Amino acid sequence: MVDVNDDAKGGFRRVEVLTGPGRRRRWSAEDKSRIVAETLLPGARVSEVARRWQVCSQQVFGWRREAKCGLEQPTDAKGSAPAAFVPIVAETATVAAPAAAAPVVIEIKLAGAVVRVVSGTDASLLREVLRAVRSSALPA
Repeated sequence: MVDVNDDAKGGFRRVEVLTGPGRRRRWSAEDKSRIVAETLLPGARVSEVARRWQVCSQQVFGWRREAKCGLEQPTDAKGSAPAAFVPIVAETATVAAPAAAAPVVIEIKLAGAVVRVVSGTDASLLREVLRAVRSSALPA
């Protein structure tokens, strides 16, 4: 601590010189994982672990959140990674159609009648059949 007597009002001004670990320390992934792993042990308190490592507890909570999201995998005290969630990726399976595939059948229920249409049916014929079924259901 240094006291300086050059204040404009003639009083003393106090200047505090900080020594010790510098600010904005860079933590390696291994150190982060080790710290996070300590907080995951049964009965561990984040504030105590953070104090022991001389880091802010909020920083440790941030590292835990990153580890939970899968950005960094924490290791336990033995050095092995604990089980983690794995994202599910859906893939569309391409199924080859057999050479002798059964024809696709569409059922149309209209006016109390059921019309089954197979793939490849002529559109004009289908239109005439549907008109006939519908007209038969209309009151005379």
